[in-house]
Amino acid sequence: MAVKPPVAVSPPRAWAEINSSALRYNLRVAREAGGCAVMPVVKAGAYGHGLEEIARTLATEDIAFFGVANVGEARRIRNAGVNTRIYLLGATWSEEREEIVAQDWTPCLSSLEEARHFNVLAAEIGTRLKVHLAVDTGMGRGGFVAKDLPQILAELLTLEHLEIEGLGSHLPSADEDREFTLGQFACYEKVLAELGGADRFRWRHLSSSAGLLGYEAGSCNLTRPGLLLYGVSPLPEHQSKLKTVMTLKSRVTLIRTLPAGHGVSYGRSFVTTRPTRVATVGIGYGDGYPRHVSGNGAEVFIRGQRFPLIGRVTMDQVMIDVTEGPEVAEGDEVEMFGPNISVAELAVKASTISWEIFTGITPRVMRVYL
Repeated sequence: MAVKPPVAVSPPRAWAEINSSALRYNLRVAREAGGCAVMPVVKAGAYGHGLEEIARTLATEDIAFFGVANVGEARRIRNAGVNTRIYLLGATWSEEREEIVAQDWTPCLSSLEEARHFNVLAAEIGTRLKVHLAVDTGMGRGGFVAKDLPQILAELLTLEHLEIEGLGSHLPSADEDREFTLGQFACYEKVLAELGGADRFRWRHLSSSAGLLGYEAGSCNLTRPGLLLYGVSPLPEHQSKLKTVMTLKSRVTLIRTLPAGHGVSYGRSFVTTRPTRVATVGIGYGDGYPRHVSGNGAEVFIRGQRFPLIGRVTMDQVMIDVTEGPEVAEGDEVEMFGPNISVAELAVKASTISWEIFTGITPRVMRVYL
């Protein structure tokens, strides 16, 4: 029986190139800016960059914790063979806590109910669980209300199977409201002093990316960089310090010349006014490229030149006016965002934020690690 020759595997239509060297460089920027130990935030698939691969890369960089949103993310890091300590950034619910204790992950506490339950679970297996207290200095999402925590600490200290080693808070407006943020720093320092001072807690943390770039650390000795690790500064004046980590790419799949008066894409929101050379590119909102950039001046980068997107973004394809680029050909690589078209620029044109663009890149986009 004849053996069939192997079938050729086609190159991807859409892929994201992840530059690990740039990631490490941005981590060094975070370290130098904060002057503290670092907890890289790798929730939401490391902001769409690929949880396991990013965790393996950063685990070699002498970091204190990985910050995750839930036990599923913590489990994936452990299953990837990474043994760095894991910190759960938000409140936990009762059905998650047994696994957290068994795996020795570090929760932040927002209520006495959480604390008591963790204490019981730790007692059952004869361990002492390291925990951090979350203090709400203005975020309103979780944590003990700042004015209440000093009174609550006395009861927390009676829970013998908990080791309270950290005090954390979060800044909701560090990139928008400096006065309010400075007030949060002051509130944190006041609570810290009321709880026994910096010597009382092994880990003290407040700042995410905007906080560590734009403010003094105070008594904190740990920072939680997220967005800046992935090459985007929430404070534009610091953008030049960072390197691009993700470049989202696609390919030209078709080129045609349309006559004047010809509609392009759904709804005919764009109609040509001249003979127009149109390149169809194999990416769309099904890949996470935002539909809301349609009609808002979005551009792509091909062969060293910017070209405008025309018509509405569709699920799997977008159309580009390459009339001014006669050399553009089928198969050409197209940068949707990256070093030449920043994700921050794209986010503005989509009326959203860089965080949402990154985390919205869907699984069918292949991640390629450089």
